[in-house]
Amino acid sequence: MPTKKNVIRTSAASVLAIGAVTAAGVGSAQAAAEFPEFEIDINRQAIERTLDVTKERRDYRQAWEQAKKLDVEPKDATLSPTVALDTAEEKTKQLEQKVEKAKEPAYGTPESVGVSTGTLDAIASCESGGDPTAVDASGTYRGKYQFDLGTWASVGGSGDPAAAPEEEQDYRAALLYSQSGSSPWPVCGQ
Repeated sequence: MPTKKNVIRTSAASVLAIGAVTAAGVGSAQAAAEFPEFEIDINRQAIERTLDVTKERRDYRQAWEQAKKLDVEPKDATLSPTVALDTAEEKTKQLEQKVEKAKEPAYGTPESVGVSTGTLDAIASCESGGDPTAVDASGTYRGKYQFDLGTWASVGGSGDPAAAPEEEQDYRAALLYSQSGSSPWPVCGQ
């Protein structure tokens, strides 16, 4: 069996002869019989390409599984069997970027505005028992931090605070605390 050295030693005349044989219409089987080192090199390249595409197909499928969990999946769970390597790499990269973007939090963290989570946890525990869907008996104070609608709107909230995601309630409470301290929670902010 020819070694890599044999493949490298293939003379220019051999390569030209293979080109002439192919141009003359002689099949690859005859060319392979006359120049076996050429066939070995071609087969090795084909196997490497197949392995690379197989890896990309696996990577794409893994990204798709993550995307599905985040509700950002594309319609296709797998790449086409005939996809070229560069196309497979690009599609995988695009899907991985969508997954990373979907993982980013929709709101800042309390720490991002200089408020500790512990401070907010204490307020929420006192105000609503930590329940993000809590509504007081009068219906005026709503959510984990018992916002009234005016205060909620003043920190960028819209709609019903008790219907907002908990992460948004935490962020907006942190904004309010960073602007006004504990005064919006006269009983629980102490």
